[in-house]
Amino acid sequence: MADDADMDSSTDFESLVRRYYRSLYQFAFTLAHNEAEACDLTQQTFYVWATKGHQLRDPSKVKTWLFSTLHHEFLKSRRRHTRFPHYELDQVNDELPTISPTTVDQLDAAAVVEALGRLDELYQAPLALFYLEEHSYKEIADILDVPIGTIQSRIARGKAQLQQILTAEMTAPNTKGKGLRG
Repeated sequence: MADDADMDSSTDFESLVRRYYRSLYQFAFTLAHNEAEACDLTQQTFYVWATKGHQLRDPSKVKTWLFSTLHHEFLKSRRRHTRFPHYELDQVNDELPTISPTTVDQLDAAAVVEALGRLDELYQAPLALFYLEEHSYKEIADILDVPIGTIQSRIARGKAQLQQILTAEMTAPNTKGKGLRG
């Protein structure tokens, strides 16, 4: 019984925060070189502890677990930043498609639905369920019986593919009615 009391006191959330927050923050700041990111990493580490810390069998390894978790979260954030970099609009303005406001006005629902039908089949159902039927990601995941992360990526990729189709249509020379005039 005394062992249980020792374990509870050594893994109590508030006491862990008091004991390790400063050193975890300093470690995070050393890795990230950014105050806001260091705060986020430290908070994320304690969030992971709150959700998974009960799985730690040896309370003497709490400090090691926290620092390892923080490092893992840092690496995960770097991978995410590499895959999905953040740019200010001014930096990438020349890379954005140029679509005039009049072109957008010409776009109607029928054209979008027709373009949706030309998407890869993998993306059609998630996009239709999300945009046309207004289902949540969770509902779509249940309907299609796939993980929610898969739904998120299919919707993102489907939107990108739909944008490419619509942009190509809107910027292509208009060939309708050319044969009718002499």
